[in-house]
Amino acid sequence: MSHFRRVAANSKGRDLAVGDIHGHFQRLQQCLDAVDFDPAVDRLFSVGDLVDRGPHSEQCLDWLAQPWFHAVQGNHEALAISCFHGGRLDLQMYRAAGGGWFIDSPRERQAVFVEQFLQLPIALELQTPTGPVGLLHADSPFDDWPALRDSLLFDDDAQVREVCQWSRRRLKSANATPVQGVQALVVGHTPVLQAKRLGNVWYLDTAGWASGHFSLMDLHRLRLLNPAPYGTPGPRPTPSA
Repeated sequence: MSHFRRVAANSKGRDLAVGDIHGHFQRLQQCLDAVDFDPAVDRLFSVGDLVDRGPHSEQCLDWLAQPWFHAVQGNHEALAISCFHGGRLDLQMYRAAGGGWFIDSPRERQAVFVEQFLQLPIALELQTPTGPVGLLHADSPFDDWPALRDSLLFDDDAQVREVCQWSRRRLKSANATPVQGVQALVVGHTPVLQAKRLGNVWYLDTAGWASGHFSLMDLHRLRLLNPAPYGTPGPRPTPSA
């Protein structure tokens, strides 16, 4: 298991990124169909939080088995891992954040999911025609991508991993300092009304799992394929775990 993974360029089709999915794979599939996603040549990259909150969390196994689907480990995957291995975890908080389906699953079933979640990298680097693009769940603790890569590969610092999966600091402080070494860094974790860019950091969690819409980004061109919400958005979710 490596916390950092490189993915080679796609010479046949598009590479798309999507924000947090949270168990709404059927809704995501409708979004992919709307932009003519072709799994024979296109690939989809997830910034993590595949599970919890939505009705179809268990479908994540089917998606992770697809050669065209790539994901990093979000904080909700980390919560499941911690729950299974008896780490420090507020079970009431985890259940409130949508983890009841996992908590209530038989231990042997939990093990199947945890085995898959442990294989997900914390950070992923995708090669594109214009240069590398990074993907994390929440934020980078460094303004230099090679520094993060080396930390994840060689140091295995728990505090670095925590920032990558949990931090909202850059967005809350409107920090537009670019992350050097990548064309763009794509993250999720914190719901935003519309996909937002600070420096070269893109925030794609537009709450497709709640009252918002899934934002899809073409990672080769660094542009949104569906910038406007479908229909009229309802109340926005409050950021939490």
